[in-house]
Amino acid sequence: MKGIFWFCLLSMLYTLIGYPCWLWMLARVAPRPIRKGKHTEAEALPTISIILAARNEGERIENRIRNLLEQRYPVEKMQLILIDDGSGDETALKIRSCFDTLPKNLPKMFLSHHPSKGKPWCINSAAEGATGEILVFCDARQRFGADALQEMVLNFSDPAVGCVSGELVFETTAGSDIQVEMGSYWKFETWIRGLESRTGSVAGATGAIYALRKSLFRPIPQETILDDVLIPLRAGLAGYRIVFEHGARAYDVVSKDMEQERRRKIRTLAGNWQLLFLEPALAHPRKNPLWFRFMSHKILRLIVPYWAICMVIAAMAIRDAFSIAVLALFFASVLLALAPPQKLSGAGLGKPARICRAVIFLYAFAAIAPLRLLFSPRSLWSR
Repeated sequence: MKGIFWFCLLSMLYTLIGYPCWLWMLARVAPRPIRKGKHTEAEALPTISIILAARNEGERIENRIRNLLEQRYPVEKMQLILIDDGSGDETALKIRSCFDTLPKNLPKMFLSHHPSKGKPWCINSAAEGATGEILVFCDARQRFGADALQEMVLNFSDPAVGCVSGELVFETTAGSDIQVEMGSYWKFETWIRGLESRTGSVAGATGAIYALRKSLFRPIPQETILDDVLIPLRAGLAGYRIVFEHGARAYDVVSKDMEQERRRKIRTLAGNWQLLFLEPALAHPRKNPLWFRFMSHKILRLIVPYWAICMVIAAMAIRDAFSIAVLALFFASVLLALAPPQKLSGAGLGKPARICRAVIFLYAFAAIAPLRLLFSPRSLWSR
């Protein structure tokens, strides 16, 4: 039992603390700078194809198209590809209306299909008709900062870079009761991605804003849940870097409550498991140059809740001073996570309680995710 206890405890400590600390030290002793291009004349910028798949986004699509056209990027070097994926509202009508008013020198393409075929079909169809040297993937919900496209694209001046992820920034959300929890988690996640980029490659991208060399794109399976991880990691398998660009920002709002976040997070975590089936080479250390980062960042996190359960069982069997202390700390964290944060604010424990809540609930969702993937996968494919 002692062997199980120590294995589980050390595995969790490595995943939660050890891997980030290793990245932090590596960034200081062996950084890998990106030979990013400079802001030069428009003629020096590559052509890009912006791919946006929308379903029932009639209320937002016009503002989203306007936001893309406000980018500080030469319009004649942009191709705008919009796909209506079987919307039941006025999405298609509004896209056609917007297209009639777009600049004449803006290459554009509109695809529509009924019934819905899903986001992977949209991406594959759009990529097939794309004419740009760089593919830019985005969603209808977020908005880009004015320099987002240019800041991403300049990284491709480095021939070793195959994919660039922008940064997702969560704005203050009125009515959200998990603003602190999600804000703390996302700051930590963004910090890790920045360290991965400075030392080599990130193990994926941010779905709201990322770009890829078109020459590296390969059609993705129709059942793909996480296109924003599979597409970049395929660039990594081909030997290219996946980098993180802080200057390319997309803005979004956090979930309103933990129930909404549960649905989003279970889908994402299940998608990480699915990657091992869609692209088995990712789990092969000789075939995947990013194997260590992929396993440490994406896969080991999914196993943490099972390690925690085994550790608790082993500690209850051992019952020595150290294992009892670990159990006490573990259950104290769980109690903090379950306690109403408002009642703990007066004791100065409000923020620690919210952080514990974010961590505990995240790993509870991680425990549920593979079950959803096994027994009700179609519910995860819906957008």
